Amino acid sequence: MTAPRSFQHGERRLFFGHPAPGGGRRRRFSALTRRILFFNAIVLLFLFGGVILVQSTRVGLIDERLAGIKQQALIVAGTLAEYTTDENTRSIKTDEAEPLLRQLIAPTSLRARLYGTDGRLEVDTRNLLARNIVQTYPLPPIDFWSQVGRAIERVYNGMMGVRPFVKLDPYFEAGKDGRVYSEVVDALSGKIGAKERVDERNRLVLSVAVPVQRFRTIYGVLMVSTEGGDIDDVLREERATLMEVFLVGFIVMLISSLYLSGFIAEPIRRLAAAADRVRHGRAGRETIPVMNDRNDEIGELADSLSAMTRALYERIDSIESFAADVAHELKNPLTSLKSAIEMLMRTKDDEAKARLMDILRNDIKRIDRLITDISQASRIDAELSREPVEPVNIAHLLETIVEIYGYTTLPRGVSVALQLDLPHGAQVLGRSERLGQIFRNLIDNAISFSPDNGTVTVSAKAALNFVRIEVDDEGPGVPPENLETIFSRFYTERPAEQDFGRNSGLGLSIARQIVEGAGGRIWAENRKAESGETAGARFVVELPLPRDG
Repeated sequence: MTAPRSFQHGERRLFFGHPAPGGGRRRRFSALTRRILFFNAIVLLFLFGGVILVQSTRVGLIDERLAGIKQQALIVAGTLAEYTTDENTRSIKTDEAEPLLRQLIAPTSLRARLYGTDGRLEVDTRNLLARNIVQTYPLPPIDFWSQVGRAIERVYNGMMGVRPFVKLDPYFEAGKDGRVYSEVVDALSGKIGAKERVDERNRLVLSVAVPVQRFRTIYGVLMVSTEGGDIDDVLREERATLMEVFLVGFIVMLISSLYLSGFIAEPIRRLAAAADRVRHGRAGRETIPVMNDRNDEIGELADSLSAMTRALYERIDSIESFAADVAHELKNPLTSLKSAIEMLMRTKDDEAKARLMDILRNDIKRIDRLITDISQASRIDAELSREPVEPVNIAHLLETIVEIYGYTTLPRGVSVALQLDLPHGAQVLGRSERLGQIFRNLIDNAISFSPDNGTVTVSAKAALNFVRIEVDDEGPGVPPENLETIFSRFYTERPAEQDFGRNSGLGLSIARQIVEGAGGRIWAENRKAESGETAGARFVVELPLPRDG
């Protein structure tokens, strides 16, 4: 692990006290939190905009209101034509029309004006109904902030569809002459006229003019109009209700987003911060928090990161231990080499010089063997993770290895025998070179401990989902307390009376490393004779068979 260091000038730090990956700075709201808020808000805005769009209430409401006013005007005009017209003068009886018009218009919020055939105003319900006798309007404010408020209100009305940004004709009071209204002119010609206008307070006024006629004879014109702001008030009330719903939805969205952020983003940020602390290692060996209370993907991520961190620490410990063992193993022959060279320089006896030269050669061979084994062991992990696996015919591999030993002159007359009980074409996954190295190391180790003219037996058989390979020798066996330690790197300890373990070195450690990399397992045990005495050592290797599919 790296030692603590001082922060350089300009280095940015996390709120946890460690720099963010890539030198970035962690913000109060993580990127995931901002995305959750953003996309939830987008969905809500689309929903809000869709409601506005679907309603399109201004145009739809205006058309609907104009159609309603038209129907009411036609009914009132028909009633007036039936009961208040004079066929002789082709005019309307004003005295009879006034009370009738007042009764028909009073239940509505409309204003009705009755014009003669010459366009002159005859009756105006504003002068007949109590609600229209006195009207008061607040004066427009003149201070700056009030004007700003009105400007904001106009923008709001335009955006919300209460008051469009398009230009409409202004509404005005025509007095006695109704022909200044285009819809009245249309009605005098026998057509139905309608118009949209805005008054001086920018409020919408709708008006419809229909002819008062009987048997195609026009006796006058009835003009029915809304009071200023009627439509605006309806639209504004609807928009206000919609805004209230939107605000409630926004608050719910904000709460749910923050909850999701705390439930998703915050644990991920904690894991990232812990990973940063592990990476820097300033406070010793940091650990990844385990979230046992979460039965979801984030909990699985925390478990995986925690397991990965433990594996990393174990690998670091293994590397440190390996480096210490390498230094120790190399130091012994170097010390012996140094002593032999010093004695060689001082001695003058030829026989002693020859013995010292033998020591020097043996130490050099030992160093060469250690360096070769160390280089090989250090490459195995990288090669196992980098090289692709392939099906290997285990029977053919064992036959080839044993055949090679049969062509080799082995020490002390030792021989190697093979016993196979495998189905035809049995395969395991791995690399043939590495798998062969496992069995060569085990056979070499068995040969070194076999007695004169002994036999090393290699047997293989298939179980339910794995292949079991055994390497048996006829040597003294393994002390029970060393059945596991013999797989340690540079294991050389042995009972003095047996001179056990001198040739083990890295062979068994490399064999276990390759077996575990292939997903199998390896262990040692002692064979027993019928008398109960140790008949030799046995090394067992189990390699998984490929799964179907």
